[in-house]
Amino acid sequence: MSQIQVLNLQILHQGLPAITPAFGAAIAEAGAICLTDEAHEPGVTLEVEGEFSTQFQLNWQPVTEQARRCWNDEEYTTEQAAYGIAFLLILQLTNLTVIERSRKGTGFDYWLGSQDSTATLPFQRMARLEVSGIRKGNRSQINARVKQKIEQTGASDAEGLPAYIIVVEFSRPLSVVSAKRNPEGALLQ
Repeated sequence: MSQIQVLNLQILHQGLPAITPAFGAAIAEAGAICLTDEAHEPGVTLEVEGEFSTQFQLNWQPVTEQARRCWNDEEYTTEQAAYGIAFLLILQLTNLTVIERSRKGTGFDYWLGSQDSTATLPFQRMARLEVSGIRKGNRSQINARVKQKIEQTGASDAEGLPAYIIVVEFSRPLSVVSAKRNPEGALLQ
């Protein structure tokens, strides 16, 4: 029996090509708030469904009262927390990483590129990432959000690049990863 992999939100403190350590620490903190508010403790299992079917153990730092006051806007906190978990899932499930924030109106949140630092063009745009968070949602709400986000990425389909859509639901916790292939049917992993 294989051991379950760990997703440690503190990894985000190190940053990524398009995520500063400060922003990584902030979204890790938002994740800790969402998970703690849903009565989860470090070590809870995150179910991953859709394009990938797996489980991860989620770990995070304890939440302080100061952090609770800082992250008092539930909608904003949920969105930021979903980014953190989505970034870690992309790192673990593909050979991609977050390389650039997209601009408003593109229909997606981030550009993805190769994790391979020896690649000829390490910051070449290879795929798109759209992320959404739901604090408490039933299966119907989760599926509707996935469908909505898939449709939303249509605004940038002319780019000809595949897209990953990741919806994170915190009360279970569950993440649905959907993939939208490029016109040739390819999906980068």
